[in-house]
Parts: sequence; C-alpha cells; structure tokens
Amino acid sequence: MVATPKTILITGASSGIGAATAIAAAECGYDVGIGYHSDREGAEITAKRVRALGQTAVILQADISDPDDVENMFEHFDEELGELGVLVNNAGIVDEPARVENISHARLRRMFDINTIGPFLCAKQAAIRMSYQFGGAGGVIVNVSSMAASLGSAGRYVDYAASKGALDVLTKGLGDEMAANHVRVVGVRPGIIDTEIHAKNGEPDRVRNMSNELPMHRAGSAREVADTIVYLMSDKASYITATSIDVGGGR
Repeated sequence: MVATPKTILITGASSGIGAATAIAAAECGYDVGIGYHSDREGAEITAKRVRALGQTAVILQADISDPDDVENMFEHFDEELGELGVLVNNAGIVDEPARVENISHARLRRMFDINTIGPFLCAKQAAIRMSYQFGGAGGVIVNVSSMAASLGSAGRYVDYAASKGALDVLTKGLGDEMAANHVRVVGVRPGIIDTEIHAKNGEPDRVRNMSNELPMHRAGSAREVADTIVYLMSDKASYITATSIDVGGGR
C-alpha cells in the first residue's frame, strides 16, 4: 500500500475549529493548506502558528460555492504542497435565529451553497486526487457537520440544520462510494463549541446561557473537535468510514 501523503487542506481555517485543526495537524507533522474566504488576517495568524511548529503552510483564498474558485484552490495546493492526503471540509455559515416563515429564499440558498454544495465541490476535487482509480495514494475526507443535523434546531435555524443533514448524507454516500479506492470519508458533528461564531451571528452570550443545559455543564472547545478530526484522519481510525462522530458532550 502506498503511504498517504502528510498534507492537509482545511477550508475555513482562519479561525475556530479550522484554525485549531491546522495546529493539531501540524503538531502531527502535516503540511497545511489554509483555506479562507475573507479573513486573510486570521489565515495569516494560523499560517504563522503552523510554521512555528516546523511545517509548511500555504494560504488559499476561495469561495467554496464557486466551482472555478474551488478548482483553482486545489490546483494551487497541488503546486505548493504536492499530493493531497487529507481534506477537512470545515467552512460553513449559520445565521441569526429565525422561524421558517421568516427565512428568505436568499438566506436558504446561501446556507446550502456554503454548507452543502461547497463541501461537495471540494470533496469532488479531493476524491479525484486521492482515488486509486485515478492514480492517487488514497486519503481521508473529513466533513465538519453539526449536532443540529440530528436535533433539527426548531424555531432557530432549521435551514442550517437541513444543510448539515445533507452533509451527513454526503459523508455516508461518498464514504461507501470511495471505500474501494482507499479514500475514507468521515464526519464530525460538533455541539455547542466555544468559538467566535456565536458572536458573529448576534448571540455573544449563547455559550454561557446554554452551558447549564448541557449534560457536561460546559461547552466544548475548538481543540477538542480538532483532536477528534486528527484521530479520524489517522491510521488509528483506518476502519472507520461513511459515518459521523458526535462531539457534543452528550447533548
């Protein structure tokens, strides 16, 4: 068996779970492609931290809902880091809480463009590069979903939950489709995680307000999710594919 390259491309790696995953992967000897959409400063900070660990970091700007942008991002990765070993589909969006009657078509379209279509486009490019069928060395695709996919987020953002539910189905279907080509596809479903995404969407106190409602009476950290991702992409998880792991503290 050909060894899977120790290279990783992470979308949405300028902050939060994506940035934490970049650091955790670099600690394990991975060179890192840092995908971002608009937060160049955050991407630069992540890159600096990766390089401080002795690994190569390449910053890759893309709108993952745009097929041309996605293709260009992967081609840039190829040129700078060579063969792709791991893709982490982390980029995603949520919006302010809203009931279904107040969710516009534009919001719904944007939610699915970024949370479902974008990861699909990235997974397609990764599968082409990793698949034994096309001369690849195998690899791992990790989709960052959400506990919302199973909980539904009624009265808050069912559009977000639905977009992540579709991502879970992609994990299952693509995992089965790619298994014979030595590409594993796995998902992680974070629960309430203490990152800046809550403040960005108008709920800066959400983590504090919900902590006592959670079984462990605390939110998770980005690093706890990142460590799960790094485990799933490692050889220790070599028989895990086409499934998703909840990182929700029992929620």
